[in-house]
Amino acid sequence: MTDTKTVVIIGGVAGGASAAARLRRLSESMEIIVLERSGYVSVANCGLPYHLSATIADRGDLLLQTPESLRDRFRLDVRVRNEVLSIDRREQTLAVRDLNAGLDYQLHYDALVLSPGAAPIVPPIPGAERGLVLRDIEDLDRMVGELAKAQNVVVVGGGFIGLEAAENLKEAGLEVTLVELGDQLLAPLDPEMAMPLERELRRHGVKVELGHSVVEIEAGTATLDDGRTVNADLVVFAIGVRPDGRLAADAGLALGPRGGIVVDDEQRTNDAAIWAVGDAVEKVDMLDGSATLTPLANIANRQGRRAADSIAGMPSKVLASQGTAIVKVFGKSAATTGWNEKRLRAVGRDFLAIHTHPNDHAAYYPGAQTLAIKILIDPKDGAILGAQAVGAEGVDKRIDVIATAMRAGLTATDLIDLELAYAPPFGSAKDPINQLGYIAENRMSGLSESADWSEIEQLQTSGWKLLDVRTREEFAEGSIPGATNVPVDELRDHLDDLRGSDYLVYCAVGQRAHVATQLLKAHGISAKNLDGGWTTWRNTRTARSLRDVPKKQLVGAALS
Repeated sequence: MTDTKTVVIIGGVAGGASAAARLRRLSESMEIIVLERSGYVSVANCGLPYHLSATIADRGDLLLQTPESLRDRFRLDVRVRNEVLSIDRREQTLAVRDLNAGLDYQLHYDALVLSPGAAPIVPPIPGAERGLVLRDIEDLDRMVGELAKAQNVVVVGGGFIGLEAAENLKEAGLEVTLVELGDQLLAPLDPEMAMPLERELRRHGVKVELGHSVVEIEAGTATLDDGRTVNADLVVFAIGVRPDGRLAADAGLALGPRGGIVVDDEQRTNDAAIWAVGDAVEKVDMLDGSATLTPLANIANRQGRRAADSIAGMPSKVLASQGTAIVKVFGKSAATTGWNEKRLRAVGRDFLAIHTHPNDHAAYYPGAQTLAIKILIDPKDGAILGAQAVGAEGVDKRIDVIATAMRAGLTATDLIDLELAYAPPFGSAKDPINQLGYIAENRMSGLSESADWSEIEQLQTSGWKLLDVRTREEFAEGSIPGATNVPVDELRDHLDDLRGSDYLVYCAVGQRAHVATQLLKAHGISAKNLDGGWTTWRNTRTARSLRDVPKKQLVGAALS
């Protein structure tokens, strides 16, 4: 492809770097100039927290490319520490400040790509200037320099970056307190799915303060909203990010309701000569078509590629986003795709929630560990609306399969027929993904009736009784208050005792309860299966509030 146009890209990380490299692969004749305000380009920003603990020991490993390497391979004119001050759309010129030389200059463009990213949120509190953020290499260097003088760190924010920062700062040998304003960690997850992460943090000695905020920072301390002070030689803000739309707004480009730059399917703004990609851009939500902000590197990279295609005159279309993400917290991983239950409830959308707790691989092969998976589906057509998974191993591949199924338009019952790789070290003959399909089929067909953990109190008020069909040993270790215990293998011997009541049946995860529910119904006894069983209930906020209650107070009366 021959094209002599000048393309200027503002921002040399993720989307901007991808656009530049793709443009060069499409055209040898374009002049491609990349302007980057920081001193580095093509940085692995997602790896920054792992240098704090020396998990990524060599800082240089985070620098994927340099201006020199990009020049040598792609003939790109990469200018670091060059800040764009303004855009003149009429003249198609930029006012640029070379921070190295302290000089200002004008730069013409035929096509312009905006990839300025997003800016960390810093709360307007006294002493906020003492806090640090972690967004680029300069931030990382500043933080590493402070760690040598610190013993106690407060991380503000329990999202993806906050959890990664807390983990790696703890691994670096510091005492860490994580402060989160919400009543749970990792807001994209539902509360019962986030609970294992909280337990994992506490198990590794991280202090977790939920429902609180930092209101003031002083030398050596941070003050919480309830007046308590926490030792804080270092405070890290990980509250979130805002799209950096300042240049776009000043140039009169359209911004959306969430403050991001508005683009079409080709990443083009309302100016035909200007494209925008990455965290600064509003995306389209795959589920309802609404505007959304999804600051993820893979989205930025694919947007950069599509913008380059559009500039080069090739067919280009960026698909809607479903927000697939994953985080590691010590020995646990948590992943999500699509919408969570909270969001579905907020807009009044009907759904079925399915919780499972399968092993990550065949139970008879050594090392099997339990996963927690939640899938949300449309009760009418089985469309997959979202999913979450938490566990030690196998989380990534399960959420990736569900995310792929969503993108392909597969329904929940289609999961039954997915032919997934199986050998005992890797999975089960009925993979957890297949199991989700079986449960969805039972639920949607009416073969199996279930209730959510949040419905327990309402059902009990209506006269339903709780029936625990686990073993007596499991029951003695703890149960849902008010439950009666009849092990599933003894159920037929107690049918006469159980007649005349309606039962909400549960076991550890739901499988034995399904057998018990079908048995009771076959004998004319009304029964529902508690979705996710004891394990899901234990992970709810109710269970957390009861975690210090003596076991004998949690155990119901056994049926003799």
